[in-house]
Amino acid sequence: MATRELSYDGAVVLVTGGARGVGAGISSAFRQRGATVVVCGRTPPEDGDNTAAGGVEFVRCDVRDPEQIAVMMEQVLDRHRRLDVVVNNAGGAPYADAAEASPRFHDKVVQLNLLAPLHVAQQANAVMQSQDSGGSIVMVGSVSGRRASPGTAAYGAAKAGIDGLTASLAVEWAPKVRVNALAVGMVRTENAALHYGSDEGIAAVGDTVPLGRLADPEEIGNCAAFLASPLASYVTGASLLVHGGGERPAFLAAAERGERTAETDSPGTGTPTGEQ
Repeated sequence: MATRELSYDGAVVLVTGGARGVGAGISSAFRQRGATVVVCGRTPPEDGDNTAAGGVEFVRCDVRDPEQIAVMMEQVLDRHRRLDVVVNNAGGAPYADAAEASPRFHDKVVQLNLLAPLHVAQQANAVMQSQDSGGSIVMVGSVSGRRASPGTAAYGAAKAGIDGLTASLAVEWAPKVRVNALAVGMVRTENAALHYGSDEGIAAVGDTVPLGRLADPEEIGNCAAFLASPLASYVTGASLLVHGGGERPAFLAAAERGERTAETDSPGTGTPTGEQ
């Protein structure tokens, strides 16, 4: 039963930014389950126009432009006559000090990471509401939207907005269309070295995660496939944390460096000093 419900045979899935990085892992997860997968981006994959590695289709689209989104939706419908799942994955931001970044920089970051997913979802919903089977939309958010995001403040704020957007759209578009989100932690992609350094640096960063490593992109894809499937048929407006357990609290590392004293565990108090 579970295998059948995670089959996407006959389904059409659109993954924004689905040719590289986390998006490629998401595309692969759906493709392996039998879906027809369409990916979009501003530039085609390296192996040529209109096709991408792994048997997925490519459509050129800058998701920051609602007019280009409309053209993309028309292309998908012309080819396949339906749209069952959309995964709003396109996003990201370079490091920039919030005090020094330009207003234009902040505008572009919010546009890509919050407004673009809204515009894609809006146009996908119009298609899905007209289908007897409805549809499912999965937003790719980030743990940066749930904690401080120094160096990527606008990005973190936009991703925080994704959680609120997901909850609101789920209410507005039910029962035909389910809308959920993934709050993604650190993922090992082809660009991991830009963020975390050498293999040793990546391993060191992975050690800060309770599961002891960064995620593989396809693991993010498996979670998206679950949320979009009948296995999650009563799940909408939710945000699933996919972060390997998050980050170990900094005070634990400080304590392990010897800053905890015998007074911390005072006899007879019942609880460590300072805890209630």
